[in-house]
Amino acid sequence: MSVAILPLAVFAASQVGTPGPANMALMATGARFGFRAALPFVVGVALGKQLIIWPIGFGLMELADRAPWIFETLKYLSAAYIFWLAWKVANLRLGRGKDAGTAPGFAAGLIVHPLNPKAWAMIVGSFTAFVTPGTPSLIATATIAGVLLACQIILHPLWTLAGDRIAKTVAGTRGEPYLMWILAALTVASVLFVLFGGGT
Repeated sequence: MSVAILPLAVFAASQVGTPGPANMALMATGARFGFRAALPFVVGVALGKQLIIWPIGFGLMELADRAPWIFETLKYLSAAYIFWLAWKVANLRLGRGKDAGTAPGFAAGLIVHPLNPKAWAMIVGSFTAFVTPGTPSLIATATIAGVLLACQIILHPLWTLAGDRIAKTVAGTRGEPYLMWILAALTVASVLFVLFGGGT
């Protein structure tokens, strides 16, 4: 009765570190508002995954087995929300003057993962692939929560910093709109892959 921590850590790093709706949102926020201004949003995104992990660990999957249509509906509603965010990203420009607005804060970050189909698939995959049957729910859930959070603490700021650095290079250039459309396209592609490609 245990959790395979090392394989879980490799899986978690590969999932948290690769492009997905959350990382694209982090990159776009860093690009638009700068690394420091985006930090509350980064913290919210990292902690928001915990809002999924603990309910799943303590029986949410039983509800999924009894009423799968609820989760199927939520999956597509979440995807629609991420597509809307991608559209907003595509039309953002990186200027940080007076018209730049205010960076999204901690509360905005909290809702990113609960509405992110990649996050749900990643967490469910963690429980099903790396937890030995019979492992106490508290041990399994706390281990998965800790490993994923550790990966996020390291990797989410890197995505945000990358956006900040890219913005300093391309803001105001001809390449700026193309960059934002590429970020939006990657966001949409990551969701479509999760929905239809069987990815996590």
